[in-house]
Amino acid sequence: MLNASNANGPRQISIGLPSEDVSVYENGLPAVYSSVVQGLSTHWRADASMKKIGLMQINETAIATGNIAYAVNSVSNRGTDNFQGLFNYNTNHYGLQRFDLGTSGAISKDWLFAGSIYQNFDPGNFKLRFTNYVDRTQLYKAAITRKLGERGQISLQYKYSNSRRLEQVVEMAPFIYVGDGSVKEVPGFSLGTSSYVPIDGRFQTLDMRSGKVSDVGVNDESQNRGNELMLNMNYTFENSLEWKFNAKIMQSHNSYLWIGAPSINKVNNGFEEGTESDPDAYIYYLNGTNERFTGMKQNRIISFHYGDIKSAMITSELYKTISDHKLRLGFNEWYYNVIYWSNTIRFDHDVKEYPTLLSHEEKGKQVVNYAMNHGGNEYYDGNENKLALYMTDNWDITDKLNIYLGARAEYYRYRGKNLPYKRFDNFHIGAINPENGKKIEPLDFKGDYLNYAFAVTGTYHLTDNLGLTADGTMVTRRPRLEDYATPDYPSTKQTQIILGRAGIFFNNDWISLTSLISYIGKTNNRTVVNISHPNPGNSETMASAFNYDIKTIGWTTDAVLNPIKDFNLHFLFTYQKPTYEKFETTVTFSDGTSKSINATGNNVTEIPEVLIEIDPSYLIANKINIWTSFRYFSKTYANLSNALYFNGHWETFGGVNYKVNDKLSIGATVINFLNQTGATGTIAGSELIQKDEAGRFKNTWMAGKYIRPFTLEFSASINF
Repeated sequence: MLNASNANGPRQISIGLPSEDVSVYENGLPAVYSSVVQGLSTHWRADASMKKIGLMQINETAIATGNIAYAVNSVSNRGTDNFQGLFNYNTNHYGLQRFDLGTSGAISKDWLFAGSIYQNFDPGNFKLRFTNYVDRTQLYKAAITRKLGERGQISLQYKYSNSRRLEQVVEMAPFIYVGDGSVKEVPGFSLGTSSYVPIDGRFQTLDMRSGKVSDVGVNDESQNRGNELMLNMNYTFENSLEWKFNAKIMQSHNSYLWIGAPSINKVNNGFEEGTESDPDAYIYYLNGTNERFTGMKQNRIISFHYGDIKSAMITSELYKTISDHKLRLGFNEWYYNVIYWSNTIRFDHDVKEYPTLLSHEEKGKQVVNYAMNHGGNEYYDGNENKLALYMTDNWDITDKLNIYLGARAEYYRYRGKNLPYKRFDNFHIGAINPENGKKIEPLDFKGDYLNYAFAVTGTYHLTDNLGLTADGTMVTRRPRLEDYATPDYPSTKQTQIILGRAGIFFNNDWISLTSLISYIGKTNNRTVVNISHPNPGNSETMASAFNYDIKTIGWTTDAVLNPIKDFNLHFLFTYQKPTYEKFETTVTFSDGTSKSINATGNNVTEIPEVLIEIDPSYLIANKINIWTSFRYFSKTYANLSNALYFNGHWETFGGVNYKVNDKLSIGATVINFLNQTGATGTIAGSELIQKDEAGRFKNTWMAGKYIRPFTLEFSASINF
C-alpha cells in the first residue's frame, strides 16, 4: 500500500493499461461507485476501522464487478465478543498530524458494536499561504451487529466523511527540460518543496449552470461530504448453503480543483516573445499596477469541479460446495445518480515560488481571470444502473488440476442530459451560441446495453513443487456518464478488454515463484486530453475526446524468498510494452488553426516498459523489523508523440518497526531516502510537439508533476 505519489491514497498497481479508477471495496461493495467525481480518498482510508485489507485478483474483479483491474478488498470491524481498541498516530517532519481510533465490543451476548474516528491534518510538503492543510479529512463510523446464533450475523454501519483535498492544486511545478530525459530545477525553486500556487488562492469564476460571476476561494471549493448507510449480512443454512447480502445507500456533495500549466513563455516589456508586432497581442502587467512585466510567464487553466451524488447498491451471493465444486451465484443491483459540472478560467503568473498574478487589458479593463468556460469545462446530469447476474465454479478436477470458471451478464442502462456544444467565452446554460444564435440548453442522451465478462483459470501441478498456470479474462463495457461531459458525444461502440496469461510456478520451503507471459488488449478506449494552441500568444486550450485501442505484451516474474531464518525478500520484475492503436485525429481551434495528431504505434504515456520491485526485510528477536523497498520505473513518455520523455527513476522506502510489547508498536519510515528529484507524468502543453521538434525543446522551461520529496515519518500504534 506504500504510495510514492501522495501520502493518503492507495497505491496503483500497473497492468499495462491507463488507470481509470482505483477500485477499493469495503464489505463487498465499492467504497465509491466512481472516483471520477467523488475522490476515493475523500471517503475511504486504510484506518483503524479495518479488520482486514487484501487484494482482489483480476479475474475476480472482472466477474464480481465488471472491471478489469487489481482491486483493494477491505473488511471493516463491525463488532467483537470482547472489548478491544486500536489507536494509530502518524507524523512527519513537514508537520503531518494523523490520528485514528477504532473500538469494538459486545453490548450483550448477541449484540456487538464498533466505532472509529479518523482525523488527518496534512500540510503537504510546503506551506500554503491561504490554508493550513493540503489534506484535511475526517471519517466517522459506527456499527451495530446482531449475531444470528452460530449461523451468521447482520450488521448496520453508518459512515460520515468530510474532506478538503488540494493535492491536484499543488501537484504541478516548473522545471527546465534538459532534452535528454532529465530535468533541472528552475533557479530559486525546489521541486516538491516550493509552492507554485498563487498566494491568496482566490479567483473569479462563471457558474456553468446560472451564468453568475462569483469570487471564490480554493479552500472553500474543495469540500467533500458524504453520508453512507450500509447493511451486511451472512447466514449459513442447514444444508451448508451460505448467503451473503451487502447493501448501502450514499449521498455526497463533492467539489475539487485541478490546476493545469499549459505553457511557459518569455515576456519582454509586457509582450510575449514573438507577438510584439501583433496589434491584438496582450500586454502583461504585474497585477494591480501599470508596470509592464518582463520575465518568464506561466499560463494556467483552473477547473472547479462540482458534483451531487446519490447511489444505492446491492450485492447478494450464494455459496455452496458440491463434491469437488465450490460454486457461487451472485447478483448486483447498482444505481448511481449524479449532477456534475465544472467552471474553467485562465490566468497568468510569473515563474517563481509563491508566484505573483499578472494582468492584461481587455476592452479597456485590467483582467486577471479570463476565457471563462472557454475550454475544458464539463457538464452532465444523469444516472447509471447496473443489473447483473454472475456465476463462478472453483473446480478441483483432480489432486493436480484445478479450473476456475466465471461468467457475468450485466444489463447496463443510463439516462442523462449534457451540453454537446463547442465552448466559447462566458459559456453557460442559457447563453446564446454565437455560431447559430440559439440558446444553450441541456440535451438528452441515453443507452441500453448488455455487458458481459468471462474468466477461466487453470492450474496444474507437475510435481508437489512445480506447476503450470494459465488464465484468460474478457470484459466488455459501454460509455459511462463521464464520457458525455465534453462537447463531443462518445462512441457507443463496445469497449472490449482481453487479458491472457500463461506461465509456471514453483514453491518450496524457502521460495515461492511465479513467472507469466501476458497479453492485454483494449478496444475503443476513450480519453479526454487538454490540447493547447500551438501559436505563441494564443492561450486557447481545447478539451478533446479521443477513441483508440491499446495492446500490451508483457512478462512478469514474482518471487518471495526466505533463504535464512527471519530474512524475507520479495522481488518483482515486469516488462511490458503498451502501445496506442488507431489513435489518429485532427484538432481545430476557434481561429481555424488545425493540427493532426497520430499516436498509432507509440508507447502509452506515463506507463514504463520495465518495473522492478525489491523488498528485503529482517526480523530481530521477533520484535524489530528492519525493511526497505526499492521500486524502479523505466523511461516514461511525457507526450502522445513520444517526442518528450522522462528517464527512469527509483522510488525508495525504508523503515524500522519495533514491537515494544503486546500493547505498543512504534515505527520510523523514510520516503525517497535516495533524495531523488525530478518530474513524472506528462508535460503540460506538449500535446502537439512532434519528434522532429523535440530538439528545439532542449533547456526549455516547462511544468509538470514531480517526485514526492524526501520525507521522514514516525508512527505509533496502541492496542487496548
